[in-house]
Amino acid sequence: MLNMRLMPAFACRKVSTIKAYLLLLLTSGLVWSGTAFAQNLSVQDDTGYVVTLDKPAQRIISLAPSMTELLFSLGAGDRIFGVMDYSNYPPAALDIPIVGRYDMLDMEQIIALQPDLVVAWLTGNPRNAIQRLKELGIAVYTAEPDSLLSISAHLLRLGKLTGQNLQAASLSQQLLSRLSAVENQHADTTPVRVFYQVWHSPIISVGGAELINDMIRRCGGVNIFVDLPVGPKVNLEDVLLRDPEVIIASGSDHTSPAWLNDWLQWPEMTAVRNQHLYAIEPDLVQRHSLRALQGMDTMCELIARARR
Repeated sequence: MLNMRLMPAFACRKVSTIKAYLLLLLTSGLVWSGTAFAQNLSVQDDTGYVVTLDKPAQRIISLAPSMTELLFSLGAGDRIFGVMDYSNYPPAALDIPIVGRYDMLDMEQIIALQPDLVVAWLTGNPRNAIQRLKELGIAVYTAEPDSLLSISAHLLRLGKLTGQNLQAASLSQQLLSRLSAVENQHADTTPVRVFYQVWHSPIISVGGAELINDMIRRCGGVNIFVDLPVGPKVNLEDVLLRDPEVIIASGSDHTSPAWLNDWLQWPEMTAVRNQHLYAIEPDLVQRHSLRALQGMDTMCELIARARR
């Protein structure tokens, strides 16, 4: 079920944007049109590969924690027979056998589970292993989500492959409505310089083509390292020079990491001077799932505190 906090967004959604986006998906043969869904179970994944099934998938292997969450959101969680390491949400996912991690897949176990669909992760799975699964005749859908908006596309595609079209269309519409509402809410606010810190040694931040950067932008913030690539390693001098107004770190269950306090030794930095040092649970801002909306809300709240 989608968080009920989404529902008020319908009253203030940006209709033109939503219609345009859904029309684009409609012309791709992915979404509901009129009173019935097309029966064609073919979708194009993020690599351009066309995945075709004879019928909705009944035995699924999910090789990305975010895709596992989306499949559960669609109501197809009971059809997942194997997952990637760290697939820890919803709690039911913890009971599903682990068939791989980022650098290794248990090919023997995956084949033994006889999946009719494998949902892979382009930069999170060994590419040679994914290619081998395709060569064995297994249908593989490869995802590489890069923004909040891309979650909608994956909901619709996976909804089609699992026969959960209605649920996918409903969740997608709610997601798009919420995104439009948040963007409209912060469109005319004063920009706030944000430093998001993933790790401390070395100092790792987020670049411009990442989910967290998308959240910061929609919340009226400016990622101080937006000009850098994914997962940039930065040095102390760069952080001090760019002088963030708020520092947000990857915490654990809303608990700030001990290293966040290391910044207190730099009182000349605006974020430190005004005591705007915070933490967010990583899974809420680093996974392309519907929980990212919860992460976005928290991000907006923290940026708003710094703005005030």
